[in-house]
Amino acid sequence: MIKNWLLAFRLKTLTAALVPILVATALVRFEGFEVNYMLSVWAILSATFIQIATNLFNDAIDFKKGADTETRTGPKRVTQSGLITQKTVFTAGFICCLLSALCGIPLVIQGGVPILILGLVSITMGYLYTGGPYPLAYKGLGDLFVIIFFGLVALCGTYYIHTGSVSTSSVVAGLQVGFLSTVLIAINNLRDSKEDVKVNKLTLAVRFGLTFSRIEILCLYLFTFLLLAYWYLQGAYPAIYLSLITLPLALILIKNIWSNEPSSIYNKYLAKAAMIHLLFGVLFSVGLII
Repeated sequence: MIKNWLLAFRLKTLTAALVPILVATALVRFEGFEVNYMLSVWAILSATFIQIATNLFNDAIDFKKGADTETRTGPKRVTQSGLITQKTVFTAGFICCLLSALCGIPLVIQGGVPILILGLVSITMGYLYTGGPYPLAYKGLGDLFVIIFFGLVALCGTYYIHTGSVSTSSVVAGLQVGFLSTVLIAINNLRDSKEDVKVNKLTLAVRFGLTFSRIEILCLYLFTFLLLAYWYLQGAYPAIYLSLITLPLALILIKNIWSNEPSSIYNKYLAKAAMIHLLFGVLFSVGLII
């Protein structure tokens, strides 16, 4: 049973919740503000529960709409496989939303009304990603959702909790983290494009084709590394040098995606993208701190 729930949580995607908080905390210290590490821990917990809830809703709703079938090339989904009932998965998703809200209480106490609004919107959007009358993932807006909420909102929100403001640096870092996180969903949608088109799930890969999605992934990585020029102007040289360690890994992944048609091998590419996301976040954060 535990194994089934860990499968439903999609552990490899949880870097999307961890990395922006990690980078934001390092940035706060880099800019000379006092860091409250417990607030960062609560932020990680809150963001992680939102991510898990989003994954659970996605699992249940995609099965209900026919997007997940026995022919899917992606990782096994617990609802489609009959491992956990759709109702149970839905219930677990709402419980995770509640847990996210509870973990967010210390953040609201510290950050006030702006953080309360961001938190409520983030939790709601976790459901609306695949649920509701206008599911973002089915309208080609999933990529933008990830950039905004698992990049800008998560990072700038954490930065605001510590400093009471949002800086240009937090926005730039938020974009970089958001771009890297969006690579994961772009690979996922590229892999699932054949199944998605059958159920009118209009991801960018379905709307504009495989070449567009490959170019999207290329651009997401390109903009992430080009934005390192901003940190050169800020004198954050260790952060630049350390994060550039991930560049060869990104280039290899891009080459593989361009060289291979969508298939089960993209599951490995998804794992590698998550690793690059996490490694970039850790190395960049270490560089800011030292």
